[in-house]
Amino acid sequence: MRAGVLEGRVAVITGSSRGIGRAIALELAAAGASVVLNGRDSGRLEESRQAVAGVNGKVIAVCCNVSVPEEAQKLIDETINHFGRIDILVNNVGLSMRGRLADLNPEVFRTICESNLLAAVNPTVPAIKYLRETRGSLVFISSLAGIRGLPGLSAYCSAKMSLRAIAESVRIEERESGIHVGLVYVGYTENEPGKETLGADGTMRRLRPRTGRGVQTMRSVAVAVIKNILRRRFITVLTPVGRLNYFMQARFPMLVERIIIRNIARFDEQMD
Repeated sequence: MRAGVLEGRVAVITGSSRGIGRAIALELAAAGASVVLNGRDSGRLEESRQAVAGVNGKVIAVCCNVSVPEEAQKLIDETINHFGRIDILVNNVGLSMRGRLADLNPEVFRTICESNLLAAVNPTVPAIKYLRETRGSLVFISSLAGIRGLPGLSAYCSAKMSLRAIAESVRIEERESGIHVGLVYVGYTENEPGKETLGADGTMRRLRPRTGRGVQTMRSVAVAVIKNILRRRFITVLTPVGRLNYFMQARFPMLVERIIIRNIARFDEQMD
């Protein structure tokens, strides 16, 4: 990424205390942007702030839960109070789950929708008026699970699919304001040690480390997000498998379903 290409811009990244969010923040900082970090764990958030400050000193961290409207408003207010503008909002925060629908505690759906859907809507609503002023970028980080429903991921798929509906609506609503709306479908990505997902019973459980062929790095995801912003694209689909899935689902959905059924054992393994 060319240094200074985003000089003078202010970027807010939700869920940036670790993982993909932190990687996006580091890439934005390297491109010259002022960065606003967000997360609920103050310790991890401070670690991220220090990491970003090592790249670009124009960074603040706002510890809050954006699935709560008042706290999302706080994030936007503190950004404006400190930097005076917003050019980029990356709605990255999210939580995955595992478990077949018949086994799910109903609270799993509520938690997943709060973490993936409401946590994207809540900061977007107050940020739009500032993005209009800068003709800025509003980016939603989705997943290949947002392209079609997958076994063991019903709540997560439904929440991620909702992001496309929101992105499509806002893209039309703000067509005259000049806001760029981006939707990035992220594929199977490496995860940090200790990363958790929500189990069928509603309790948190640790994910196994993701390594090997077909696993994308967090930095590669971050670079793709920055390219989406710079090129003002609507949809970016990551990984060859993801792009094939996107193409096939739109044209041959029943074939995709048959392929998934034939490989159902792989999905069952992910729920172990």
